[in-house]
Amino acid sequence: MSTSEPTASAPTDNPTGTPTGHPAPAGDATVPAPPRRIDLNAAAPDFYRAMISLDKAATAGLDPVVRELVRVRVSQLNGCAYCVDEHSAAARALGITEQKLTGLTVWRETPFFTARERAALELAEAVTALGPHGVADAAYDSAAALFDGTELPRLIALCVTMNAWNRIGVTCRLSPRTRA
Repeated sequence: MSTSEPTASAPTDNPTGTPTGHPAPAGDATVPAPPRRIDLNAAAPDFYRAMISLDKAATAGLDPVVRELVRVRVSQLNGCAYCVDEHSAAARALGITEQKLTGLTVWRETPFFTARERAALELAEAVTALGPHGVADAAYDSAAALFDGTELPRLIALCVTMNAWNRIGVTCRLSPRTRA
């Protein structure tokens, strides 16, 4: 979730309670996602606007490819289907290949990522899955060596903000929209 998700693109429920865009299951048809628990944008619009502002501030001046790779990877780790779907689409729109997107789950074992992307992904994973001793020096130092004094704070802010969006998406049960 991010600034691209605020109101219009957020999934809505129809009167039957089945999320819009999900067909009723029949035979080999897909099964609808669980219904949304709450529309946080409608229930707490001031908070939602603050999250959108936070997201904009976090990503200002950050490489858009790094931004979307981090957003997708953090969302994968947190199990936020809505954010994985939205940011995978945004990544494709930037020209990020299917091979690279598919390789995100195993980025350490692939040759698809630049040194900067690898450092960003390593830091994102460390921030997302804080260990007993926080973010390891190696993860921080790798990113600090490749991102300058204006980019590194934005990268950290992106990791924090994306984790917050994922917690909203997972808690509220946002589900991906069906794309044509």
